[in-house]
Amino acid sequence: MSGASDRTRRVSFVNGNWTPGTSPHFELLIVTEDEERHSQAVPVDQVAGVMALVQAAGVLLWDPEGPTLIAANVVGEWLPATFSTLDAPD
Repeated sequence: MSGASDRTRRVSFVNGNWTPGTSPHFELLIVTEDEERHSQAVPVDQVAGVMALVQAAGVLLWDPEGPTLIAANVVGEWLPATFSTLDAPD
């Protein structure tokens, strides 16, 4: 996939975690289709935008080398809804 590393995988699950207190913070738990778990901090002022993008994506990919969250098919269909990085040729 252009612009992404060979470690990029389709996202199966995203959980948003908020830790309240004197220095509140947000974190995403991203689980990819190969069952790897990735934790990514999200600045408080960016949470709404990230969550909107996650919800709008037809296909969501995670590149841990960036780290980069890739929201595909926000407009149009670049990747089929059944796309899997595990089936992609090497």
